[in-house]
Amino acid sequence: MESPLLVKSKQFALDIIKVCNKVKSEKRESVLTNQLIRSGTSIGANIREAFSGE
Repeated sequence: MESPLLVKSKQFALDIIKVCNKVKSEKRESVLTNQLIRSGTSIGANIREAFSGE
């Protein structure tokens, strides 16, 4: 069974990507949206790393 924290962080990352893609297509902003994608998706990576740590 997958942890609720992993499920929520994955959904958050997907939502961030959708919002950033919409902003990119409408406003042509790429620097801020690229940073937001990197920071929004790194949450899941950090959680997975913490689960596998000793």
